Amino acid sequence: MKKIMLGAILALAATHGYGQLYMTRTGFIGFYSKTSAEDIKAENHQAYAVIDDAKKNLAFAVLLKGFTFPKELMQEHFNENYVESDKYPKATFSGSFTGDVPDKDGVYQVTVKGNLTLHGVTKVLEMPATIERKGNTLIGHASFHISPEDFNISIPSLVREKIEKSLKVDVQVECDKNK
Repeated sequence: MKKIMLGAILALAATHGYGQLYMTRTGFIGFYSKTSAEDIKAENHQAYAVIDDAKKNLAFAVLLKGFTFPKELMQEHFNENYVESDKYPKATFSGSFTGDVPDKDGVYQVTVKGNLTLHGVTKVLEMPATIERKGNTLIGHASFHISPEDFNISIPSLVREKIEKSLKVDVQVECDKNK
């Protein structure tokens, strides 16, 4: 995972010049699907994130096996049958944000746009988000929806009706200034 983070940092620095970097290794990514048959909920508190506020770039990486589910069988099916985490071990996002995040404490509305890579497929996503500045910390939050089919994740017909066509994804990162 350290290689993933180092790669994200180097990509930001090499592509766009060095800016003020904020990082975390304990970001939160969760996804949810509510259906009449069964709710699906998974959370991961080990997301790596880098925000370059000067260049308005950001990058995220998460190991798929780090998602935990309320039911062990759901977690097993997720890793073995759906995301095939042995073959595709991580999901990544890299992009930029528009909107101003001044050098003073406060919550600022931004729009994030970038590439999400999951299950070997890369898709462009754009979503509203907030970045809160608190001293030497940037707190980012975004919610968006993705469809498993968009990432070539097959859902067996037996359970297809039990799962919503799109999953709500929540991201919350608290990144500290890199010293």
